[in-house]
Amino acid sequence: MRRQRRVWTALLAAVLMMLGLQSTSTAQAGRAEQSEQPAAAQVLTWTAGNDIDKYTSAPATAVAGAATIVFENSEATGNTTGMPHTLTFVTSDPEFNNDVQLNILANPNDDQGGRHTAEVTLTPGRYFYHCTIPGHGQMQGILVVTEGGGEDTTPPETAAKVTGTQNTQGEYVGSASVAISATDEGGSGVDGIQYAIGDAGDWRPYTAPVVVDQVGGHKVRYRATDKAGNTSAEKSAEFTVVAPSSDDTTPPDTSATVSGEKNADGAYIDMATVTVSASDTGSGVNTIEYAVGSGAWQPYTAPVMVHQVGTHTVRYRATDKAGNVAAEKSVEFTVVAAPAQDTTPPVTGVTVEGTKNSDGAYVGNAKVTVSATDDHGGSGVDRIEYSLDGGPYIAYTIPVVVDRAGAHTVAYRAADKAGNTSAARTVSFTVVSSQVPAPNCPEYDERLTVIVGTVDSGVPNRVTGSRCRINELIEDEKEWTSHALFLKHVKSVLDELLAEGIVDQREFNAIQKAARQSGIGKPGQTEGYRTILDGSAESFAKWQQVGGGSFGLNADGSITSGTTRAGLGMLWFPQRKYGDFSLRLQWRDDAPGTGNANSGVFVRFPWVHDHPEESRPEWVAIKYGHEVQVLDRPDGDMYKTGSVYGFDRVGLAGAGVTQKGTWNDYEIRVVDQHYSVYRNGVLINEFDNIGGQDFTPPRSDDPGTDGRRFASGYIGLQVHGTTDVVSYRDIRIKEL
Repeated sequence: MRRQRRVWTALLAAVLMMLGLQSTSTAQAGRAEQSEQPAAAQVLTWTAGNDIDKYTSAPATAVAGAATIVFENSEATGNTTGMPHTLTFVTSDPEFNNDVQLNILANPNDDQGGRHTAEVTLTPGRYFYHCTIPGHGQMQGILVVTEGGGEDTTPPETAAKVTGTQNTQGEYVGSASVAISATDEGGSGVDGIQYAIGDAGDWRPYTAPVVVDQVGGHKVRYRATDKAGNTSAEKSAEFTVVAPSSDDTTPPDTSATVSGEKNADGAYIDMATVTVSASDTGSGVNTIEYAVGSGAWQPYTAPVMVHQVGTHTVRYRATDKAGNVAAEKSVEFTVVAAPAQDTTPPVTGVTVEGTKNSDGAYVGNAKVTVSATDDHGGSGVDRIEYSLDGGPYIAYTIPVVVDRAGAHTVAYRAADKAGNTSAARTVSFTVVSSQVPAPNCPEYDERLTVIVGTVDSGVPNRVTGSRCRINELIEDEKEWTSHALFLKHVKSVLDELLAEGIVDQREFNAIQKAARQSGIGKPGQTEGYRTILDGSAESFAKWQQVGGGSFGLNADGSITSGTTRAGLGMLWFPQRKYGDFSLRLQWRDDAPGTGNANSGVFVRFPWVHDHPEESRPEWVAIKYGHEVQVLDRPDGDMYKTGSVYGFDRVGLAGAGVTQKGTWNDYEIRVVDQHYSVYRNGVLINEFDNIGGQDFTPPRSDDPGTDGRRFASGYIGLQVHGTTDVVSYRDIRIKEL
């Protein structure tokens, strides 16, 4: 009954969100009072389509007073994918007005057909708005509001004053200070002042008087812009700076360094950067100049980047304020083009050998030999992997001997040193008994070493006399009623293996120690969980990055997103599909500065490569799976930690917030179509995928009416960008 009330509450909240939320100024009366007021004469309309980086249309200006906000995201405005969008007025930025609270969610399939309205009151100034697209980027813009008396078309008035010590010729001795002012009386108000030095200098924001101490003639240009977007005509102040009297006759000291990525011959790949420096203990450095080859001297203001392939000479010199010029110096270097990137995966092959009967079946066993070459790519084969009968991919080192009677399929693939992975290929065959019965093994476990629960003993997972592997006899996935009973079972297995010579005493002790450390059978222990990311390079290599961004492996065994490559993407575990499961992991907010981690755990999505209709593999998880959100940010995106993105929202009051650098325990439990999300042991969300809530239109290859009712799928971790940094560790999964 409690769950039913929770579902109805969530549905009611979603309907209220689609109708515009509390989309009025905080100074206005409640929604009931607003409904009695006549509609505002001023109508401002935003529209969205299929684009994820811009609106189809959006207003730029408005007049202060009552206004009707229209937000439409429908097929009529060009949205043919069903992607939802939000229109949100930001109230947390002090540079913009914060008196209108507006947050509208719209999609073509909602009960308004994607068209929503809200009544607001606008005040003079600027409003910053954005659209948070579920799982991805933002569109954003600024709405300028002027006084209700009419549109402000008059730019600000500007003035400048130059001060400093002057000689009899009116020149400024040592330095000059330029103070700039602007007024916009009766208009929308001054928004900002800009200045530029010289005729070709870039415009910069003016925040304090500009001090010019370089000897010579100068021009400081200036202008101002008001909040209605009017920019004043450019003005300028011209003056000359001369050096104080000095007996300095020593020129500056100069030096230069060349930096960049080098090849084995010492040549710079793609680009070399030349940094010039100068110092002068007398009157001080006035100017630095450089020239490339025999070219003309140019002012040095920033490191010089040389891209052109070939051998180069960069000359440099400096002048002090007393007019002393340093002797010319130079640096020489060579720039070469980067080698062609290897984008071609290895070529794989397979052979199956053994004695066949008249039906073509292999008698007793079949030996599968996998090969790979990387002749075209050039970086060389890094590894070969295989999967037996849908099991996880494991490293291929020697031919695989399959001796269990029945039909079998071996999938195989290879990766080169540039990270290109070949498409998986398969070979199928049948093994029949050679008067040897099939092994009756309690479990199926072909991992390379004996791993008890999550503890790796390091002992090879050998085939025993019963033709079962050691891991299979240990039965660590069985539900044991007590730890003591499990240890007794392990000892009895090891006693037999020691007597048969399968293990020695050292290996006996190592497996027994791993069993004790596993805690299997104890209350609250993680019996039956398989570790799919344990912090080792071997474990991390089994995951695959698609789309933008990246995850990096840290020295402490955790992985961190967005630290080496920008963009939206996903790290996924292609080794195995999971149906009903309990997924456990830990995550930590490592976003820089005052930012917040933004990520998520994708579950139950199909194979991402070559999926119908999808050219970007990370979107297969977004459109066909479910994302369980990781986001503790108090503003912005409405889907917080624990939310099922696009379907079921959880606020921070329900999920809680932890300090940066604090690890969170996360469990995602999926049984049939019921999702449960636990944070630090507390249930923070339950979601039933009952249909009718999906914003993705049904597709021909979808098994359910809402397009997201897969009974099994893969696991993935979202990388959102370089500022939304999150770390993960200790990822385990248990099939239920």
